[in-house]
Amino acid sequence: MPDPAPGPAIVDNAAASRFEVRVEGEVAVLEYVRDGQRAVYHTTRVPKALEGRGIAGQLAKHALDDARARGLRVVAECSFVAGYVSRHPEYADLVTEDDAPT
Repeated sequence: MPDPAPGPAIVDNAAASRFEVRVEGEVAVLEYVRDGQRAVYHTTRVPKALEGRGIAGQLAKHALDDARARGLRVVAECSFVAGYVSRHPEYADLVTEDDAPT
């Protein structure tokens, strides 16, 4: 069976501290703060027009894979990211309960 078609490209807009994906003229984002050895994921937003397509999950997976590649620990302040990790235990080793920076 062939690999599934790749989803839309997710980019790291480091200047805005967020991962972005553009679909049909709309932009979904996962906002973060990188703090030393941590990535604090605090907000995931998907426009109403794009809900139900798995885009938030794609953003969460991308962000978690990025943290792993950078050797960062993850603070999952965003409830969606926290829920994603609970459904995908292969990412549990990345998560720390440390308080986010103020």
